[in-house]
Amino acid sequence: MKKIAVVDTMFARGDMGRVCVETLEENANRNKWEISVIRKTVPGIKDLPVEMLRLLEVGCDAGIVLGMSGAMPVDKTCTHEASTAIQQVELMTRKTVLEVFVHEDEAKDDSELGSIMRNRASKHALNLLWLLFAPHELAKRAGTGERQGKQNAGSVEL
Repeated sequence: MKKIAVVDTMFARGDMGRVCVETLEENANRNKWEISVIRKTVPGIKDLPVEMLRLLEVGCDAGIVLGMSGAMPVDKTCTHEASTAIQQVELMTRKTVLEVFVHEDEAKDDSELGSIMRNRASKHALNLLWLLFAPHELAKRAGTGERQGKQNAGSVEL
């Protein structure tokens, strides 16, 4: 049994945490992988690292954080600082934390923004399951230019 921490924010304009948990549970059930998901919601993006650290310290094996950055320069700065702190959490605990951030200005309208949020949250949830249970699935995709949130970039010949 793997314990997975999912931490999201109230500031995000869509419930990426719900999409993430649904994807984790659906794919774990389909593949008969035993997981337990602990989900916590914090106010904003800068609150993600400490909550993730708490969950990893009490026994979660890995985690995923989901947040949204506004379009203003101060929002971008806060997002960068949160990202740096999340990397520190990974180093402190030696456990994987996938960062799923969506920037409000990535999309031209709310419909596209919702699509990016759903796509990124679900694909990263699957990536986390592969890291924990089926790393060969990631290796099969090495160098293919797969992206989360938008169309794949494709690969180039080496």
